[in-house]
Amino acid sequence: MTNRTRVQLIAAVVVAVFAGGIWLTSGQLHAQWLRFYGAAVFLATIALSLWEVFIWRVRPVQRLQGVPPNLRGTWRGTLTSLWTDPNTGGLPPPKTVYLVIRQRASSVSVTLLTNESRSSSFMGQVDTLDGSTTLSYSYRNRPSPSVEHRSRFHHGSALLDVSGRPAIRLVGRYWTDRDSRGELDFEGRCKAIVDDFNAAEKLFDGED
Repeated sequence: MTNRTRVQLIAAVVVAVFAGGIWLTSGQLHAQWLRFYGAAVFLATIALSLWEVFIWRVRPVQRLQGVPPNLRGTWRGTLTSLWTDPNTGGLPPPKTVYLVIRQRASSVSVTLLTNESRSSSFMGQVDTLDGSTTLSYSYRNRPSPSVEHRSRFHHGSALLDVSGRPAIRLVGRYWTDRDSRGELDFEGRCKAIVDDFNAAEKLFDGED
């Protein structure tokens, strides 16, 4: 359902209840009362769109109960795989990764960028319960052609706990349909949104 359809539906219900109440109490209805209906729907659609894209993440609004925390931006962190290499019997070394979060008031999408692959979410949500906030998502991982022989395409899910408001850290775990799992820890954050690993690296150049 689009924002405009949602607004029209709500407006129609409000008008119907309002008109029904007047008719039941006074027995009279006047069509001229509806002359501002179109303008009201138009203005409500604009207001809802502004809220969805921008207003919800303004800092004063972020303090309101029920407003999702703003996680937008590019996060730098560490991926620690708990997969045991059968050849060495050891774990792979931790690697630097980047989490790109695109978020609106009612939706979130997540992209994890590594030097070998890209994971894109097809389902995600931000939940707050008893003061604790989590980001959960399911994703498809697409490896670079050069590593496909040892890292095949796969699906997985991740669950990250959010610390702070504004958010200052994301930490949690992931698991895949390859029977692998690991830990994720993000602390560095930049407001810019990027599309690949090299661009993410450049955002944080000079911060080490």
